[in-house]
Amino acid sequence: MESALDYHSAHALLAWQIELGATEALCETPVNRYELEQQAPKPARGAQPDAPQPGQIQRLPEVDPVEVAQKAAAAATSLPALREAMAAFDHCELKRGARNLVFCDGQAGSRVMIIGEAPGRDEDREGRPFVGRAGQLLDKMLGAIDLDRDKNVYITNVLPWRPPQNRDPLPAEMAMMVPFLKRHVELAEPEVLVLMGNISCQAVLGKRGITRLRGQWDQVWGKPVIPMFHPAYLLRQPAQKRAAWADLLELKARLTAL
Repeated sequence: MESALDYHSAHALLAWQIELGATEALCETPVNRYELEQQAPKPARGAQPDAPQPGQIQRLPEVDPVEVAQKAAAAATSLPALREAMAAFDHCELKRGARNLVFCDGQAGSRVMIIGEAPGRDEDREGRPFVGRAGQLLDKMLGAIDLDRDKNVYITNVLPWRPPQNRDPLPAEMAMMVPFLKRHVELAEPEVLVLMGNISCQAVLGKRGITRLRGQWDQVWGKPVIPMFHPAYLLRQPAQKRAAWADLLELKARLTAL
């Protein structure tokens, strides 16, 4: 059958399509798109999905960092294993900008476990929590009630990596590290938890307002908890040392009662 178009007309139409951007013919016959199915048929049960075509974007399944942290923390059966699990956790961006993972200091198994906020510059450099001026003040505070990090106190932080410019940790950052913190408490087995600062209270108790919370006993993870001012805050606000001394005496009385 002869075409209804003569050679010159067909050639002009082809040149026009090429000018519009057409580069190849996909079908020999025209396709009526209105007659196609609105939805692609569902694959049969048990059928394997088609392999991605070249140039096709393959979407990876979304990962929940909190769920990953929960599984990793639960699998740790000792403090060294927990440290390794935290070091292998790659879902917290803080890890990429920190020098060291700050895991703990003091004696595991002590009656008192202190939970600070996040490492600062000195802690990040040395890989230990509460060093520098804040750490020196903490040691004096503990010594006033016969406690010593080298003998009967265990110390850690909510976050093991330093936030840039010492900014406050983001809620998402705290949420993904809390499962490790909870497991840390379970493995260290303290009798009393001391939360130092707003960030610690927010992560462990879900509350903020350290001026209101300090000195008031609470309960979490099966442990009695007392919030206190952070030593770094006391360095900036020396007038609050009187309140901090009252909280230390409250802690000493609780340990005596236990």
